[in-house]
Amino acid sequence: MQTRLADWIRDTPAGQEADAILRRCVHCGFCLATCPTYNLLGDELDSPRGRIYLVKQMLEGAPVTQRTQLHLDRCLTCRACETTCPSGVEYGKLADIGRAVVAQKVARPPADRLRRWLLAHALTSRGLFGAALAVGRAVRPLLPARLARRIPARRPALAAPTARHARRMVVLGGCVQPSIAPSINAAAARVLDRLGITLVDAPSAGCCGAVPFHLDYQRDALAFVKANIDAWWPEVQAGAEAIVVTASGCGTMVKDYGHLLRDDPAYARKAGRVSELARDVSEVIAGEHEGLAALLRAAPQERAAKPRAVAFHSPCSLQHGQKIQGVVESILREAGLALTPVPDAHLCCGSAGTYSILQPALSRRLLHDKVRALESGGPELVATANVGCLAHLESGLSRPVVHWIELLDRRLGA
Repeated sequence: MQTRLADWIRDTPAGQEADAILRRCVHCGFCLATCPTYNLLGDELDSPRGRIYLVKQMLEGAPVTQRTQLHLDRCLTCRACETTCPSGVEYGKLADIGRAVVAQKVARPPADRLRRWLLAHALTSRGLFGAALAVGRAVRPLLPARLARRIPARRPALAAPTARHARRMVVLGGCVQPSIAPSINAAAARVLDRLGITLVDAPSAGCCGAVPFHLDYQRDALAFVKANIDAWWPEVQAGAEAIVVTASGCGTMVKDYGHLLRDDPAYARKAGRVSELARDVSEVIAGEHEGLAALLRAAPQERAAKPRAVAFHSPCSLQHGQKIQGVVESILREAGLALTPVPDAHLCCGSAGTYSILQPALSRRLLHDKVRALESGGPELVATANVGCLAHLESGLSRPVVHWIELLDRRLGA
């Protein structure tokens, strides 16, 4: 694709990156078939190719309007198009650049600005979110069924093991996961403890930055990024082997820290090192294959005798964002679980960070389709790899939803 970017953007880092991305696009249209919003709406402006054209026109000096904003807002940033693209177009990065420009040039209605501000500040605060969730759970029995289902049920806490191994890894605590499902990181710590690895938390680390970044608060997001790097750096210097992330959406963000801060003289080197060390928990478990196999052989036989039928929902952030495909499925099969087929497994469930709140109608349609696909094979339960997907799927499924690391923890026994 030929480009002639406007003077105000051409020689900036964002302009140079956008230009390189745009020039890779060859208009082939392969991305249309895998784009959830195009499949739902049939409007090319709600496809990656259409949005690429909108961003291109905007960066070349065309007027930026609410129409541009609307079509970029409808994008899930699921990045299924990147998996499909034969030319390696980094659509997600281009969409981020486009959104940042639109945020500067198109004012949102006051109610929309307030909603996005609340989400950017409430979801990133463990205290505020935890208190709000506690209130929601308290009044849940009084709410209409449709609203009550959107409030995640309380999950039992698990005892985390004490630090006892020379091998150490540091875990991202996150912002909403400690309140929605504290059992996830505890299960990860228990599994890694059995493998001879101590998983430690850095209490001063918080939100990965993804939520504010995708709500047009990119400067605030980078503040979270820097705070996390500062919190993890002593562990890195002390020899931590990896930064483990159990929420795949956060993992996609953390692996991008090096890119986001590549031009920051104070943080570029540290951010690059953090991105190098970032691992989804599935990558860590897969790397300990021999140890896991030995643990599974020693696990109580009755646990292996009755493999449970499980549907695995691979989050977009895992399969398209981090390009991790088939790894969790292999681990679960090795653990003796029977995976049921999931049609159109590449499509988004509609969670997508705050998308289910900001685009509820489209999100509900995507959720309906995903629930039908997950339940089609008759599983006993559904497993996933991202806390946002977990909470979203739980609101629509009639079966239990868990993080896959919790299943592995149960399979290995106490």
